[in-house]
Amino acid sequence: MSLQQYLSPDWQEVLAQEFQKDYFPILEQRIEKERAHKEVFPKEEVVFHAFNLTPFSEVKLVLLGQDPYHQKGQAEGLSFSVPFGQKIPPSLRNIFKELERDMNIPPAANGHLAYWGEQGVLLLNSVLTVVEAKPGVHSGLGWHQFTDAVIRQISARRNHVVFLLWGSYAQSKAELIDGTKHLVLTTSHPSPLSAHRGFLGCSHFSRANDWLVANGMSAIDWQLPDS
Repeated sequence: MSLQQYLSPDWQEVLAQEFQKDYFPILEQRIEKERAHKEVFPKEEVVFHAFNLTPFSEVKLVLLGQDPYHQKGQAEGLSFSVPFGQKIPPSLRNIFKELERDMNIPPAANGHLAYWGEQGVLLLNSVLTVVEAKPGVHSGLGWHQFTDAVIRQISARRNHVVFLLWGSYAQSKAELIDGTKHLVLTTSHPSPLSAHRGFLGCSHFSRANDWLVANGMSAIDWQLPDS
């Protein structure tokens, strides 16, 4: 059964060529084989959650992560986000800390970021699946080719999008983006190991909103609802 069935029609149209390429059915087969005897996150029907939450025509900011959380109950198909009731991961705690410093928004009580996605923030991971307790294990399956195509399509077909590229891995994707019409903001990753190297103090949230408003779009309301 194809993963494509779980993707909204607008994104299916945008990414139609990718589904026709040789690598995609091979990618699907490898993941299906893994699911048969391992815990693969997130669930099949949630792999494209970020896309279904944020229609292509409404994308105005891309928050790029690497791969899903690899502990049970955490991954929900949205970069940096965890479901209601899950403990807030360290990187997300630092995101909230910078949000408070930058925009005086107190840290959220939960780590569920769907409210951002509903406003046009594409919460995109470069790799869309992972095996329990094995971070990065699916990085060689072909997801990079798929999500690189997503970034290229947004760059080519949308205007004045903000790209938040945190850490060297995310920053490597800058070459896929037309910097003459989009805003590309880079700094260190918000993980505890590197947040002090630039992330804390980057003011990316206010800078993103300033750009969006200057280009005729509404600012992102970064304050998450309590439930």
